[in-house]
Amino acid sequence: MAISVFDLFKIGIGPSSSHTVGPMRAAASFAQALRERGLLAQVQRVEVRLYGSLSATGVGHATDRACLLGLMGQWPDQIDPHSIEPRIAQLLQERCLMLDGCQPVDFDYGRDMLLLDESLAYHPNAMTLNAEGEQGCLFSQTYYSVGGGFIVEQAEIDAPQSSAEQVNLPYEFSSAAELLSLCKQHGVSVSQLMMANERAWRSEDDIRAGLLKIWAAMRECVANGMRNDGILPGGLNVKRRAARLHRSLQEVGKPNVIGSTLSAMEWVNLFALAVNEENAAGGRMVTAPTNGAAGIIPAVLHYYMKFNPSACDDDVVAFLLAAAAVGILCKKNASISGAEVGCQGEVGSACSMAAAGLAEVLGATAPQLENAAEIALEHNLGLTCDPVGGLVQIPCIERNAIAAVKAINAVQMALRGDGEHFISLDRVIRTMRDTGADMHANYKETSRGGLAVAYVEC
Repeated sequence: MAISVFDLFKIGIGPSSSHTVGPMRAAASFAQALRERGLLAQVQRVEVRLYGSLSATGVGHATDRACLLGLMGQWPDQIDPHSIEPRIAQLLQERCLMLDGCQPVDFDYGRDMLLLDESLAYHPNAMTLNAEGEQGCLFSQTYYSVGGGFIVEQAEIDAPQSSAEQVNLPYEFSSAAELLSLCKQHGVSVSQLMMANERAWRSEDDIRAGLLKIWAAMRECVANGMRNDGILPGGLNVKRRAARLHRSLQEVGKPNVIGSTLSAMEWVNLFALAVNEENAAGGRMVTAPTNGAAGIIPAVLHYYMKFNPSACDDDVVAFLLAAAAVGILCKKNASISGAEVGCQGEVGSACSMAAAGLAEVLGATAPQLENAAEIALEHNLGLTCDPVGGLVQIPCIERNAIAAVKAINAVQMALRGDGEHFISLDRVIRTMRDTGADMHANYKETSRGGLAVAYVEC
C-alpha cells in the first residue's frame, strides 16, 4: 500500500490517535456507510463493541466518546473540541443518539457500549459496530485502529485492494537501503524524492499548501499549550507545566535565555510539553505519526525555525517530507502502534522521523540522514507503553520532551560522520518489530504492567 505524507500527519484531536482519532473515523465511516446504503431511517439500535486495548484503556483514552461522536457524523479533523462535552452530556441525559447527525436512535450507554475482555486476531485495537432494525441486523462492520489514526476494515482484510486501485509511485521504496539507492541513482535528496512521490496524488502546490496547513496546526497547538494553565482531565490531577515554563523562559533576567545550548533545550522541552498537554486535554493537534508521540516532531521543527534566522516555508516542507519517508519505513516494516509494539513504535518512530527531518534541512546527505534516523530509533528500542490510569499523561508527556532532545542529538552525531555506521536503519526497524512481538501484552497500552502498576502499588 502506498503511504502519503498526509496519511502520517493528520489534524485531529486528543488524547490518542489509535484510541480516539481512529475509532472516531471508523464510527463516522460506519454512519456514512449507513447513509450511502439508504439504511439510516431503518436503524432502531446501534451497538458498539470494543475489544483488546480499545476496551482495556478505552475510557481513559476517550474511545467510547470518540465512537459516539463519529456515529453522530463528526470527523476528528473537523470537530470543534469545545463542542465535545456538551454533545456527550446531551446524549447521556436524553439517551438519544443522532446517527449521522440527523437520525434519532435510542441509545443506552450501559447496554449499547460494550467494553469486552477479549481480543481479535488481526490487531489489538479492534471494534465492531452493529446497526439493527425491526427485522434484526441491518449492517455490521469490524474496524481495526492500527496506529496513527489509520483504520482498516475487516472487508479490506477479507478482500484486499486490486493492483488497479493502487497508486503507482515514481520512486517506490520499502526499505532504507532502497531509499538510499534511489537517492544516489537519481541525484535527489530524500525530500525531493518524497515530493515526486506525493505528486502521484496531488499537485506540488497542493502538497505545499497541505504541509503548511499541518505546520500551522502544529504552531497553533504549541501556542495553546503555552497559554493554557490548570489541571489535566482524567483524575490523576496532573498539572500543566508548559505555560509556566514559557513565562520563565521569557524572563530575560533568568539564566535560561536564548543564546545557550541549555536554553535551546529548554525551548525544545517547552514545545513538546505544550503539544502533549494539549493532546492530553483533548485539544486540536496533529498526529505525528501518533497522538501519544505528537510533541516530538513539532518540537524539533519549532527548534529549527526558532533558532535558525534563515528558516523559511521551504524548510518546513522539506522537513516534513523527509520525516515522512522514515515514518513510511516504520509503518511498512514494523508498526507505529503502541498497542502492537509498545511505545518504541510511537515515540521511537517519531524520534527517528524528527531526526530525519532535521538532518534534511541542515544539509545532511541521504546516508547521514539515514544514520540520524537509525541513532534516534535505536535508542528507543524496547520502550514500553504503560500509561498510568490509561491516560496519555504519565509518562507520555515528559517522554516526548526527552525524545525531542534525543532526536536533535542524533542529528548532531550523524552530521559529524560520513553516513557510514555499523547497524542500518532497516535492521533497527526490524528489531523494533521483533521486540514488539516478544513484548508481553501488559506493556503494550493495556495499563496492566510497568509504571501503570507501579503507580497503583504506591
